[in-house]
Amino acid sequence: MIYRPLGKTGYSVSQLGFGAMRLPMVGEGESARVDRDLAIPMIHRAFEGGVNYIDTAVGYCNQDSQRAVGEALKGRRDKIILSTKNPEYEDEGVWWQNLENSLARLQVDYIDIYNHHGIRWARYLEHVEPKLSKLMLKAKEQGLIKHICCSFHDTNENLINVINTGYIDVVTVQYNMLDRKLEEGIALAHERGVGVVVMGPVAGGRLGTSSPVLQELVPGISRVPELALRFVLSNPAVSVALSGMSTMQHVEENLAVTSDEISLRDEERAAIEEHLGRLHEMANLYCTGCGYCVPCPQDVNIPQIFAKYNEGRLYGLWDSARQAYADLVARGQGADACIECGECEDKCPQSIPIRQQLQEAHAALSRTIAR
Repeated sequence: MIYRPLGKTGYSVSQLGFGAMRLPMVGEGESARVDRDLAIPMIHRAFEGGVNYIDTAVGYCNQDSQRAVGEALKGRRDKIILSTKNPEYEDEGVWWQNLENSLARLQVDYIDIYNHHGIRWARYLEHVEPKLSKLMLKAKEQGLIKHICCSFHDTNENLINVINTGYIDVVTVQYNMLDRKLEEGIALAHERGVGVVVMGPVAGGRLGTSSPVLQELVPGISRVPELALRFVLSNPAVSVALSGMSTMQHVEENLAVTSDEISLRDEERAAIEEHLGRLHEMANLYCTGCGYCVPCPQDVNIPQIFAKYNEGRLYGLWDSARQAYADLVARGQGADACIECGECEDKCPQSIPIRQQLQEAHAALSRTIAR
């Protein structure tokens, strides 16, 4: 395993982190729980392979992830950097209760990396800076947490705003080959000594499939998930790439990739960036995702349909695109709900023949998913 500094925290962290969001489950509905017989051996195998960073949260795995992680940590606590999150922004009592519950479920005396879960700049200004920051500092003074951090879901400009406050030690952000909008903020975080943890390195599973377009970009790397993980780790500003592993095979494959010190050579990363840049420009020729076409009177989610269509025809990610489209159709937001009123075309600044392209997208995205 290769290790990297986590900003100025003093921690040396494995470049692969275990994201405990997609642990195998047993049971159905509200009674579903983490399958300990599968999950704990997976976590232990990751630890044995050198992983020393694990991330969980209150709501993961039907609120059972923290308990499972706590059981897996027994006898290993002093060797593992533990990250979890607090989703509360309004009620101070609930915030403290979440922290106390997390400590109990994880069976630990302290949490290394404690995050405001899902921070946005507006939340920071309204809730964190005037109120919750004081609770974080108090918890740190009491030794209940070691470092104040956040998981971030907002624009690059607002990531820069959060970094510039000097409040956080580590930030967890979305970053992958298909979503690079936070690269400037990630670079600034690294420059300021803020550790960068990446969630979604395989784009929520979209890059966890095959693609004739992407799997030929780098000689010797034919698996798209491996390419995606190497791309993220080739960014020197990234400390940890979290992988939401749900099978032992995922663990073994990720350990093999992240035990290689060379993620991607500079020329390989440059080639990928150039190719993805061309694809992005091509995508913009079809639809820029500006959203002027919505709301649709029939609730057709036009930007999302076109985004999935582009993932298929430009990136070759048809399986994941079709699965996502099937979900849209199930919610009544697919192109099949279009009555061809033309209202969207009147609002489109690119003069896209939306009605025609919706038909094309529906035909392509409704085909049977390849197996």
